[in-house]
Amino acid sequence: MNRSSGAAAVGAGALFLALALPTAPASAAETQPRIDLRVLVVTDGGPATAAIAAELDSEGTPYTTVDLRQSNRPKIDAAFLADTVSGRPRAKFQAVVLPDDNPFGAGSAESTALADYEKKFSIPQVDAYTYARAEVGLQPPQFAGILDGIEAQVTDAGKAGAFGYLSGSLPFENNSPDVAESYGYLARPAEGADFTPYVEAPIPGTDQRGSLVGEYKHDGRRELVVNFVYNQYQKQFRLLVRGIVDWMTQGVHLGASRNYFSVHVDDVFLADDRWNSDLNCTPGDVDCAGGGGTPDEIRMTAADAQYAAQWSKQRGFTLDMVFNGGGSEMFKADNGGTDALAAQLLADKSTYRWVNHTYDHPFLGCVQDVSAVPWKCAKNANGTTQYVTQAKISQEVSDNHAWGQRNGLSLNKGELVTGEHSGLKVLPQQPDDNPNLAGALSQNGVTWLASDASRETDQRKAGPALTVPRHPMNVYYNAGRAAEMVDEYNWIYTSKADGGSGICEGSATTTCLSAPLPADGYTSYIVPQEARTAFGHVLNNDPDPHYIHQSNLAEDRIAYPVLDHVLDTYSSLFTSSAPIVNLPMAQLGTEMKQRAAWSAAIDANKVTAYRIGTAVTVQAPSGVAVTATAPSGTVQQLVLGTQKFGTAYAGRVSGWASPGTLQSQVSLKLPN
Repeated sequence: MNRSSGAAAVGAGALFLALALPTAPASAAETQPRIDLRVLVVTDGGPATAAIAAELDSEGTPYTTVDLRQSNRPKIDAAFLADTVSGRPRAKFQAVVLPDDNPFGAGSAESTALADYEKKFSIPQVDAYTYARAEVGLQPPQFAGILDGIEAQVTDAGKAGAFGYLSGSLPFENNSPDVAESYGYLARPAEGADFTPYVEAPIPGTDQRGSLVGEYKHDGRRELVVNFVYNQYQKQFRLLVRGIVDWMTQGVHLGASRNYFSVHVDDVFLADDRWNSDLNCTPGDVDCAGGGGTPDEIRMTAADAQYAAQWSKQRGFTLDMVFNGGGSEMFKADNGGTDALAAQLLADKSTYRWVNHTYDHPFLGCVQDVSAVPWKCAKNANGTTQYVTQAKISQEVSDNHAWGQRNGLSLNKGELVTGEHSGLKVLPQQPDDNPNLAGALSQNGVTWLASDASRETDQRKAGPALTVPRHPMNVYYNAGRAAEMVDEYNWIYTSKADGGSGICEGSATTTCLSAPLPADGYTSYIVPQEARTAFGHVLNNDPDPHYIHQSNLAEDRIAYPVLDHVLDTYSSLFTSSAPIVNLPMAQLGTEMKQRAAWSAAIDANKVTAYRIGTAVTVQAPSGVAVTATAPSGTVQQLVLGTQKFGTAYAGRVSGWASPGTLQSQVSLKLPN
């Protein structure tokens, strides 16, 4: 996203958001400067400033970038940093992020201008990655080196401040013993320096702890000093960045962040085909040439359903059951009219959320020609692509919805997950959506349609609906047992020389395993690997739900170790002030939609925001909801009375705001 341009005036019809902080005396208010809610990010191309900028993008927080590598970059001087608007002094940035404590050089004009600016307007500065030295309030480092695998701790001061959402432990990643992943310095505060460590780690060879993140106050200025390097994906950074943004914006900024984790279980009531270790394909599915092999289906039992309900209640975590009612009817037809699985799931129906997955789970894109592997789209006599009809798609959606209603399921008619996300384009065989899809969605009132985030990362329109990208968890649909999972994983991720498919060889996206996984490879390798991937999504302010299949809750119940790993890791690192946010599909889609509109407004330079004393005003295009984060206790002022603003999360309140009835602005007030 291009967020490097300055704030611009907004025309008529704009939405006004006013955050009214405690009222100051008139004489004080008259002298208060205007401080724009925009961050200045000065970069030298390093990963640390890029990581912070990526977080600002994710949250929806405007910023301006100055790239020190560009010869035509603006000069950072008094005029760049501040001016006067309507006779009032204006600070153009509420916070400053630098690649280190002084990238301009000691005594330089730019360094002096920035220091004067920060002192005059009380603007915090983040030193994204800097050496431990007296200039940042630290002694020379007592340790300099690789930090992989260390167990850092948030100090009491950190917990009492911007990092209070963390329980204390801060583990550094150590994903590979062969690769150095993080480097930094451990140092004690310099004698006489006003330095407060927020994150510390043991100094090797001593009984002391050294600072990794801390606040240095000096000369009327405040710096957040970070002594280790990171990128935007590393767990230690993802854990800390919420606090970094909160610290530098002093708890009031545009944008918001949550830790999302929702899990869809596809194909409920159906059976899934099983991987065949001899054929290295899945009989009954489209990947076995010529339809080879005998299908061997995996289907949950009533005992599996009982376990799912028990697990959900014990974990306090709601699963989304993405169901195909036709699967139960087919099972009844083949088994004397009874289905113990369906009976148990329906007995526990209030334990879950339920989402329409079509009645029989057919492929709803082009008509598939499966005479060869890979499959291709069948053609009409005139050579055009043959598509599944609108009538067929519509019936699949409506029949399943009716089945759910007959069985007392609580459904949102607007939510739909088609089988294999079919109907939407799938490359290379079907480069366009089924043209009959849009009409069928309209007929059935579908407004939220699941898509595969590994194919399409962004939300988009599909007829009357918006897509909701879902992350596929690398727990395969065709595996009910751990041994099957390991065998298929080895086939995909090992070279031909090691007995695998060789798909990974020469691939730009897949790396071959150094050796096939052993028999216990599911628990020793796959579970930690997939849990780490999913946990990264959770920490990334990412509302995309994840999906698995009912087969993964059957037999060896291989999904639960991954889910438990994610949830246990989360609970060990976060306090109750920052719970996992587990939302229904429609609410996640709405979040994505609002973010897209907000981001587009920022990228088009149509959002301005500023603070004068304790009042904050935001202007955005008409119809675009404003997202903001503010101190707890903030309320929205209406024409008559007030209402609470946002929801509590990680020690602040945040959310989306729109004008109330008869209002053209949103006014928020903090408690006195």
